[in-house]
Amino acid sequence: MKLRTLLTVCAIGIGACNTLGAQEGPSQIDGIGAFPYQTGSTRGVSFRVWAPNAVEANVLGSFNFWNPESHPLFPEGDGYWSVQVPYALPGTQYKFRFDTGDQILERNDARAFDVTNSVGNSVVYDADAYEWQNTDFQTPDFDDLVIYEMHLGTFGTVPGEEGVGTLQQSIEYLDYLKDLGVSAIELMPFHEFPGDVSWGYNPSHIYTIENAYGGPDDLKRFVDEAHGRGIAVLADLVFSHIGPNDMDIWQYDGPGSNGRGGIYFYDDDRANTPWGDTRPNFNEPNVRDWIRDNVAYWLGEFRMDGIRMDGTKYIRMSDPPFGELPEGWSLLQTMNNDVDASFPRRIMIAEDLGSNPWMTKDTGAGGAGFDSQWDAMFFHPIRGAVEAINDSDRSMYSVRDAIGFNYNGDPTQRVIYTESHDEVANGRARVPEEIDPGNATSYFAKKRSTLAAGVVFSTPGIPMIFQGQEFLEDEYFRDDVPLDWERLETFSGIRDMYARLIELRRNLTGSTKGLKGFGLNVHHINDFGKVIGYHRWYDGGVGDDVVVLANFSNTTWTNYRIGMPRSGAWYCLFNSDDQAYDPVFGGYGSEVILTQDQDWDGMQDSAVIQLAPYSIMIFSQSDDSEPVEELVGDYNDDGLVNGIDLSLLLGTWGTSSTLYDLDDDGIISGSDLARLLANWSSQDG
Repeated sequence: MKLRTLLTVCAIGIGACNTLGAQEGPSQIDGIGAFPYQTGSTRGVSFRVWAPNAVEANVLGSFNFWNPESHPLFPEGDGYWSVQVPYALPGTQYKFRFDTGDQILERNDARAFDVTNSVGNSVVYDADAYEWQNTDFQTPDFDDLVIYEMHLGTFGTVPGEEGVGTLQQSIEYLDYLKDLGVSAIELMPFHEFPGDVSWGYNPSHIYTIENAYGGPDDLKRFVDEAHGRGIAVLADLVFSHIGPNDMDIWQYDGPGSNGRGGIYFYDDDRANTPWGDTRPNFNEPNVRDWIRDNVAYWLGEFRMDGIRMDGTKYIRMSDPPFGELPEGWSLLQTMNNDVDASFPRRIMIAEDLGSNPWMTKDTGAGGAGFDSQWDAMFFHPIRGAVEAINDSDRSMYSVRDAIGFNYNGDPTQRVIYTESHDEVANGRARVPEEIDPGNATSYFAKKRSTLAAGVVFSTPGIPMIFQGQEFLEDEYFRDDVPLDWERLETFSGIRDMYARLIELRRNLTGSTKGLKGFGLNVHHINDFGKVIGYHRWYDGGVGDDVVVLANFSNTTWTNYRIGMPRSGAWYCLFNSDDQAYDPVFGGYGSEVILTQDQDWDGMQDSAVIQLAPYSIMIFSQSDDSEPVEELVGDYNDDGLVNGIDLSLLLGTWGTSSTLYDLDDDGIISGSDLARLLANWSSQDG
């Protein structure tokens, strides 16, 4: 039957739609929620819902003129109801109607993929309609991640304009983020919440996109465009609580015991959270699936590259007398196992803030199985060191501990930062504002906040910045105040500083591979002078070894000696005092240093360095102002071609080892030996 014919019949009499507009029996289409289908020439929508306390269930919507009785759902067992509705189409608005025997309830789909708003109707979404353009993107390696935390509602807006920021507006800034150099964007929660303005941590519908930000295809387009620029996209998801407002899943098919939230929530004090009595029931298999499938939805359907899971402490624990929630812990483990199995390379990040190594231990060892977690052990000491008023109150030992901390021996198991949405609100402000309240553009605010940024990008871990941090955004974060993009022009030099730090952290010039490595030796601590130095490496060698020197005092050091891990010339690749970053900076510091054969800091060689107040410097033996050329024959990357390399070559003589085949002829032979000897170096360089 043609759609026009069906509408004509329905116009004559709604009752006719009972027969002509529905299919008898449960749906034969997979999936919980609303799924468009096509059988031959017939298009329709399959509806399925979990409502175990209903004695009857119906679906009503624009396809049946909101007739509450024309399309009954059929019981499938285990509390599920379903039906196939021919001629219903994507874009159709709908709701479910439950008869519980005591009540008649109209509810949105708990798995609606689109809604008109948080108190509106569910909308059928055609997930296959969007055509992806960038299909070969790979999530970056964890050691290459530099995360930019973004709030869609304030990021792309312009001060003075009405309305909140949208996904489309944010797409227009992706080229800016590509130029900045970040490799991942972490979107603060974007699922539907009450109203248009929120941080997002009060979800009403966890499968939908906040209507004010755009629709599902807008989010896909954002991810697609980001991938086209080499940028991953992470989702910030909230499962520790729902709402607490505009929740159709509250008492979804009737009230629970004690008048609590019904089938989706605990029916005792385990429901209690700081945001209301709305903790999902992690014991209920269908609720667990609702959450597990949500993670898979964003990673699969939207091709997102990872998840930051908010408030995991409140998934694994509740208030006394219950305390730990074993079912919450097992849910975390199951979700992470799901992701490892179905979405390899994607990153799962916990916001637990308890410095708990078990959060990032493998599930096989009893851990929760996250890949990384936000690290309070870094944030508090580093911000404390730069926000203290007096130099004497800055502890280099606390800074050392913050730099050297990790979980389970793996630095990528922590996300490190000085600004995040939580830490620039809730009674706190942006770092420059905390340093010099009311004068966040002062010399000291700029110097000490950028010193902290330098530590973030030179410390082992996954670095993260919060939107606007790179152009000295001040005051505190508010979800109704747009990002002040005019500051980008005013503080373009600070932005360039962040871009340079990101470039070095990601080793994009080939001169600072050590900043991606696990190797760390905090070999210089001067707590009296407030100076700290550390050596970073991946494998070691020229272009790999990095030495960082940070001055947390207002002292100018003219001849400061520090131990160096290798002899020879070292080039300053970054100096936060460079006047290119801000004209009020001093531009003071060594550009090239030569080591001396003098023991210092437990190292055989050392060098004398000039160091500006509240500044950080990064040194490498590879000067990235010139293209880095591979030293042919230097198999062990120590900057020399010598007997060690000769031994490695001879050990594979006559084989087809591609690693040692210098002329790519498929065999290790005399021609390879000749090329090696042509670059022979002396042992002392």
